[in-house]
Amino acid sequence: MTSTAAPPVPAPPRRPAAPARRKRRQWRGWLFVAPFVLVFALTFIAPVVYAFVLSLFRDQAFFGGTVFVGADNYTQVLADPKFWESFRRVLVFLVVQVPIMLVLALIAALAIDSARLHAAGFFRIVIFLPYAVPAVVAALMWGFIYGDHFGLAADLNHLLGTDAVKPLSENWLLTSIGNVVTWEFVGYNMLIFYSALKVIPKELFEAASIDGAGAFRTIVSVKLPAIRGAIVIATIFSIIGSFQLFNEPNIMRNLVPNVIGTFYTPNMYAYNLSFGGQQYNYSAAVAIVMGVITAVIAYVVQLRGARKGM
Repeated sequence: MTSTAAPPVPAPPRRPAAPARRKRRQWRGWLFVAPFVLVFALTFIAPVVYAFVLSLFRDQAFFGGTVFVGADNYTQVLADPKFWESFRRVLVFLVVQVPIMLVLALIAALAIDSARLHAAGFFRIVIFLPYAVPAVVAALMWGFIYGDHFGLAADLNHLLGTDAVKPLSENWLLTSIGNVVTWEFVGYNMLIFYSALKVIPKELFEAASIDGAGAFRTIVSVKLPAIRGAIVIATIFSIIGSFQLFNEPNIMRNLVPNVIGTFYTPNMYAYNLSFGGQQYNYSAAVAIVMGVITAVIAYVVQLRGARKGM
């Protein structure tokens, strides 16, 4: 008998080596990204790291030098009544001002997007124009309007023979600042909503029209769900901006120093601790704590917005 040997098993084919051109393309991509990464690292990551390192130390006034204290500065911030007073103030500002601003911006975007508004381009520019005004200039301008002894408020008091109109009084100051911020950023948020409205597929409007939906029903059932992502983005930006409130109260402090203190907002508190009190380490701890709180709240809002959009 003759035995037949099994045929040899062919070796698995080798994967061809990646061409050198693909490797060059990958490096070219990194070269294009490198300028942004470098600027991002120098302007964002490095300052945050430096502030965190500063927050771990404390200057010893009597003994001299800087000593490592670990989390002591953070413990002091969490027990600081000035910090929590300023935080509650901006939290109230956020809860009241942000919804009003976003609703006004949404109404303006829907009105401009509709075909019933004449000269829509003109109104779009007019509403957006206040955002082009620098925040410092806007605060100075509105501070002149709010002044008790000059400007529009003083003229109204003189005309009415009373002193009831006091926008810079303690009871009305936060509302007055909210009016300035709303005037500045309605146009910015309107542009976000308007851009999202312009990319909604026309087929959705045709389907809604075939189903007999009117203008209001189309807004509720088609437009608002379609721009939910833009609403979430605008909300997150507004939350971050509210917690960073600084320019308006800091400028108006020169008009009413007895009403606006050095810790009127958390950012003002950190600024005055650093540049006024030379407490750089504690100021860094205040900034880090405020940044963490802002990031957590913004992240929660983003998660809730994403779940509703699913």
